[in-house]
Amino acid sequence: MVPAHALPSLDSLVDGVRAGNRAMLARAITLVESRKAEHRALAEELLQKLLPFTGQALRVGITGVPGVGKSTTIDTLGTQLIAQGHRVAVLAVDPSSTRSGGSILGDKTRMARLSMDSRAFIRPSPSAGTLGGVAARTRETMLLCEAAGHDVVLVETVGVGQSETAVADMTDTFLVLMLPGAGDELQGIKKGIIELADIVAVNKADGDNAVRARTAASEYRAALHVLGGRDAHWTVPVLTYSGLTGEGLPELWQQVEQHTARARAAGSFTAKRSAQQVKWMWTLFDDRLRTRMRSEPALRAELARLEKDVADGHLSPTLGAGRIAARLGI
Repeated sequence: MVPAHALPSLDSLVDGVRAGNRAMLARAITLVESRKAEHRALAEELLQKLLPFTGQALRVGITGVPGVGKSTTIDTLGTQLIAQGHRVAVLAVDPSSTRSGGSILGDKTRMARLSMDSRAFIRPSPSAGTLGGVAARTRETMLLCEAAGHDVVLVETVGVGQSETAVADMTDTFLVLMLPGAGDELQGIKKGIIELADIVAVNKADGDNAVRARTAASEYRAALHVLGGRDAHWTVPVLTYSGLTGEGLPELWQQVEQHTARARAAGSFTAKRSAQQVKWMWTLFDDRLRTRMRSEPALRAELARLEKDVADGHLSPTLGAGRIAARLGI
């Protein structure tokens, strides 16, 4: 958490973030991630002041099973984008321990080149037990990075659970990374994830893996042809690339840009972002409601009794929900 004496003034935070000061950006994000009531009020004011300077970045979600090479891909891709004149922010959500709340937070070591560049900003955030492993304040962090002048924001998911859905709901383009030769390619497709994908890319297409990668890509294309895409204006492409050598990544980024261009031309880009904002508002409301329920000892004890009655079969879930709502005055 942020010690009260360590907090800069609101104006200092706004000016520092707008100037692209990485230290001030980091302090602003830490403030936004704080769960203290006094910090939340300041964070809300900060976000409101910076809101006019947000929304200009290209937001890309990246997912894939552990070991697919997400961090290596982001390190190489981010380095290439910076060479083209972009400023890149990476929001990498690490799995928090369900017992201790601890987090690996090792992304800066896995993205060695990118983390050393002043035009890049990497923020590893613990998931803090939120649904699907997505950090509770990832969306606000994205806005702060945009206000700081980063025109590309890459959001890396844990690659397990429901985090893919949450990240797809906060980004413009959702990229699903696959491995070559990982067993039966068609059986390995998770239909729900593929339905979210805007682009599918098979990594590690180098050396002896190149042929297997091309074979896997062909099988994914056939599967996608059967499943169909989620957007009428876009056919999901399947590419091969090497996160290690960087071969194929320029073509991959061209597809990201083309996907955005198609969405803008079809009029769905702005509508999608607007819908995401409204959905996030309700997500935050639900979060606050649950926080209030946990923060009042008397209410927490009453909820525990209700849960036990429902679990023991003495009270129906419907009546239990009604009593909780009545207790909250809703």
